[in-house]
Amino acid sequence: MTHTIPSGKVRADLWPDVAQAPSSLRARAGGPIAKSLFQGAIKRLPLEVRFPDGSVLGLGGPRMVIADPSSFYARLAHNGLIGLGEAYMAHEWEAEDLAAVMTVFAARVSKLIPQPLQALRGAILPHQPHRERNTVSNSRNNISRHYDLSNELFAEFLDETMSYSSAYFADLDAPDFHLLASAQQAKIDRLLDLAGVTEGSHVLEIGTGWGELALRAAQRGARVYSVTLSSEQKELAERRIARAGFSDSVQIELLDYRKVQGTFDAIVSVEMIEAVGFEFMPDYFQTLAARLRPGGAVGLQAITIGHERMLATRNSYTWVHKYIFPGGMIPSAELIAEQSALNGLTVENRMAFGQHYAQTLRLWDEQFSRNAAQVDELGFDETFRRMWHFYLAYSRAGFASGYLDVQQFQLRKSKG
Repeated sequence: MTHTIPSGKVRADLWPDVAQAPSSLRARAGGPIAKSLFQGAIKRLPLEVRFPDGSVLGLGGPRMVIADPSSFYARLAHNGLIGLGEAYMAHEWEAEDLAAVMTVFAARVSKLIPQPLQALRGAILPHQPHRERNTVSNSRNNISRHYDLSNELFAEFLDETMSYSSAYFADLDAPDFHLLASAQQAKIDRLLDLAGVTEGSHVLEIGTGWGELALRAAQRGARVYSVTLSSEQKELAERRIARAGFSDSVQIELLDYRKVQGTFDAIVSVEMIEAVGFEFMPDYFQTLAARLRPGGAVGLQAITIGHERMLATRNSYTWVHKYIFPGGMIPSAELIAEQSALNGLTVENRMAFGQHYAQTLRLWDEQFSRNAAQVDELGFDETFRRMWHFYLAYSRAGFASGYLDVQQFQLRKSKG
């Protein structure tokens, strides 16, 4: 646990790469280049970027204020977009509407850097650490670093269903937080319908979350076997299911999905595929096929990215990897269809609803900000809160711009 510290002060023992701007040769020598590239890009963007000397760049739009240009450019030179996030965490730039600023960047991410320099991405920018590959031995630690932060922390911005994935709103016109629980249940119910979960179904859930999907499946009369790698989630999910009176219908186990045995009438998995990693995607789909009975269906909810962008960035190490989700990779719909076909699964139904995720993330971010004092009381410091705000706004921008999408897939295994 961290401890609350004064605004703007960054603890070097907790946040070493945030507390001090990099002083590497690449940061020093590349700073002027990063400055030129950044300012050249800003001149073409619908942003208003203000500098300490009073100068303003951009075509007008959401405001970004650069408070410490030299550190900001050093961070960009040192490790690209990781540096952008770390500079925000360090108060080296600010934005009144962070999501709006990030949406401008997200909508043009493939064009911000000249094409010849993009080809050097693999040689210049950091790569995923070997310890974060999603092997059976590494995955538990990767998951724990995010989901085991604190159940109480997640409760400060999630609704009462404790659902940590995109909701599906009946009306997408700026929904309020009080509508979030019903929208989460609507998402879950649709996924259970896709998987054909009814009374008597034996269901495998890959990725328990905090138990809402397993609970709703049990309410239909299904038996659920759910696996997770988060001990915090398992503990709270079991308590919630026991309180609802369904402990006899739901079994939750701390187990890697690759070690599940037996066959099931239906499989459901909500936004867990992003934690699999490109290297292990075949393992995931082989598991789905092996554990599903002939004629059964998978209800899969996945964040997706364009196929070409996925191929270009699949080995990248990003700010999200470093601070939020180690080892993750967002798949494309094409990759999901390809891996399904290779394992005897057919995509029978698919629905995209990315703008629903943008609204979900907006509601989470607003709730997190409202409950900042409670987050402090849990022991998370101000740098953590800036990091979390950046994460939620950064993610919202991806969906609002169309760079990311979220989709529900129905995968069917043939009867033969």
